[in-house]
Amino acid sequence: MIPRHQAVILVLLLVVSVIMGVGLWNLREGAHKRLLQGQSTAPTQAPEVAPAEQATLMVASDDDDSVAARAFTLPLPHNPQARARAILGKLFDLYATPESPHPAPGGAASVMQVFLMPASSTPISSGASSPGSQLAIVNLTSAFAASHPSGIESESLTILSVCATLHANLPAVTQVRFLVDGQLRATLAGHADLTRTYLTEQTVPTEGVHP
Repeated sequence: MIPRHQAVILVLLLVVSVIMGVGLWNLREGAHKRLLQGQSTAPTQAPEVAPAEQATLMVASDDDDSVAARAFTLPLPHNPQARARAILGKLFDLYATPESPHPAPGGAASVMQVFLMPASSTPISSGASSPGSQLAIVNLTSAFAASHPSGIESESLTILSVCATLHANLPAVTQVRFLVDGQLRATLAGHADLTRTYLTEQTVPTEGVHP
């Protein structure tokens, strides 16, 4: 025989267990309904993607030390600084391919940022900036600079192609300066001067655009 007081306790425990079970079931059902409601009200459209536009890349060639224009279609952001970075990223991707006419490792990740600001009105080397002209500051990675082929021709072609590409797609850019990891650097890979401001009017070739 179970003592009366123990039987009462057992019944109370069973009742409490049933009540707790019902409560947990209700909580589970409520959470499931909220999850379904959240799924039905969540946005289903895909994230906005930059529209594809034509860009002109001034591609360097080591064979004849030239820079020639080539047209590409690629997604370009509306923001001018982001647009400039995307265009230079495509240029650097070309240089990183095995069949590149101007090999330079690193690809698009080599361009950390591109900043645009009003160009200096002080004459630099030759000529002065016109009203509305912009200075582009191209911030490269130290990994790109460290792995870039050393040589005055190779380094100069990279610098000139970057300047010409910026001007071809953002005509207001008339001056370009370079940083490496956000810092001033004497040269790209031992030769091309990175302490100077480059004038884009001196880097634009006369050849036509090739698809």
